[in-house]
Parts: sequence; C-alpha cells; structure tokens
Amino acid sequence: MSAAAEELYSLLVPLSGDRLIVPRACVAEVVRFSTPEHEAGAHDWMLGNVNWNGRPLPVVSFEGALGKEVPVATGRTRIVVFYASTGQLKTGYFGVLTQGFPQLVRVNKDVLKFEAKEGWPDDAPVLCRVRMINEFPLIPDLEKLEDMLSRESLQA
Repeated sequence: MSAAAEELYSLLVPLSGDRLIVPRACVAEVVRFSTPEHEAGAHDWMLGNVNWNGRPLPVVSFEGALGKEVPVATGRTRIVVFYASTGQLKTGYFGVLTQGFPQLVRVNKDVLKFEAKEGWPDDAPVLCRVRMINEFPLIPDLEKLEDMLSRESLQA
C-alpha cells in the first residue's frame, strides 16, 4: 500500500481551550458565523438554527455539549457544517461552532497516537483524545452528537 493511501486528510477544529480532529470527508463546508435563532426550551449547547443554503442548519456548541460554558462569538468564530450520517436529522447536516478557521492536516499511524478515553462526562460526544506531535485533540463522536440533536428537536 502506498504512503498516500495510509494518510487521512483531517481538520483540526479550534474550540475554546481545546481542538477537535475530524476526517475532512465529514465536513461539507466552513461558513462565517451568523447568530442562530434559539428555540425556547432547548439545552444551552443547542444554539439554534441558521439559514444555510436556503435551509435551516442546527448549530451546537461542542463545549456546551461537554458541560462547559458556551463561548462568546467573536470575529474569528465560524460554523463547521458536518454531513449527518445516521439519518436522524431531517436537514442532513448540522453545524458546530468553532473559535477560528479549521486547519487542514494529513495524519497517519506514525503521527496520531491514542492518549486518553476519559476526562469528560460519560454522556459527552467524545470517542477519545489523541496525541498528534504537540497537539492533544479530541475525536468527537459525531453519531452521538447527531443523536443528541435529534432528541433535542423532538423535545422542542
């Protein structure tokens, strides 16, 4: 197998005090921040919907889903639009608030090492933390995040 076939293009997504690492193929687009329309009764981590390509896009705060404080939007804030893969979301997409523009990186088994499987709430949408040279990003559980979103939309 060639070296190129063993590498995965990924995005380092900046959060407040942390980063996520996700395969590039999971991301549809990165868009500038616009204030979501918050639905009454929704959890704090569910920021609401924004208009994206003529359709409503549910936007979440990953920090909020971890039980942390939802960061304040700044001029660097963006929304990473993820493909919804479980079929639970009617929109087919969802957005995650970021604290800057994601960085494209290539990873392989020599660069990415398992670091920890704990350090966040049991119900948090996190698979694990990895070590990537001098970075320690989280690998999100995007299916769990979709499930949280689908349950949230049923309650609203």
